[in-house]
Amino acid sequence: MLHDKRDEALTAYIESHITPEDDYLHRLWRATNIHTIHGRMASGHLQGELLKMLVMMARPDNILEVGTFSGYSAICLARGLKAIGGRKLYTFEINDEMEDFTRPWLEGSDVASFIDFRIGDANIEAQKLGVTFDMAFLDGDKRTYCSTYDTIFPLMNKGGIILADNTLWDGHVVDHDYDHDSQTAGIRNFNDKVAADTRVENVILPERDGLTIIRIKQ
Repeated sequence: MLHDKRDEALTAYIESHITPEDDYLHRLWRATNIHTIHGRMASGHLQGELLKMLVMMARPDNILEVGTFSGYSAICLARGLKAIGGRKLYTFEINDEMEDFTRPWLEGSDVASFIDFRIGDANIEAQKLGVTFDMAFLDGDKRTYCSTYDTIFPLMNKGGIILADNTLWDGHVVDHDYDHDSQTAGIRNFNDKVAADTRVENVILPERDGLTIIRIKQ
């Protein structure tokens, strides 16, 4: 319990010492937690600022997002694109029940023109766009991370960046009590796959639930 309180205190400290969350994202965060069942799935302030910063550093033209949820991460990624004069974020949400909540928030944002929001399975639909990507944010079904990685890899440009969320899965990746959990297995298999992939170099950040940064070699 003391460890949990320390983590909460550190998170609060960090969030008070980074670029402030603006009113629009704060209202989206609150609405997500009030009106959706799994509100904690939204990226939130710290990760949102990190995503925007990574976009501004990597300077991609086009970004692919797998798993829009309520749109918090999409807005942050798109704000990064806007700051560098990038082109478009293509974001896919497989759960059509999220559309009525998410679309108005995306269309009402200051980066609506940078976002192409689609309901559908990115594993099927992304390759139909005829677009290649310099960055991808993988945050969909954990059980299909490996197949999604295989699907999007040919769509990525050399030197491109793949960001994968939840790759520590609340610590379950090292907890044998979750050996028979399909989502934990999906994450473990994905981490093993990336670690063994000689086409890339990668690092796992212990931020929130684990964020893996994967760079495709030139």
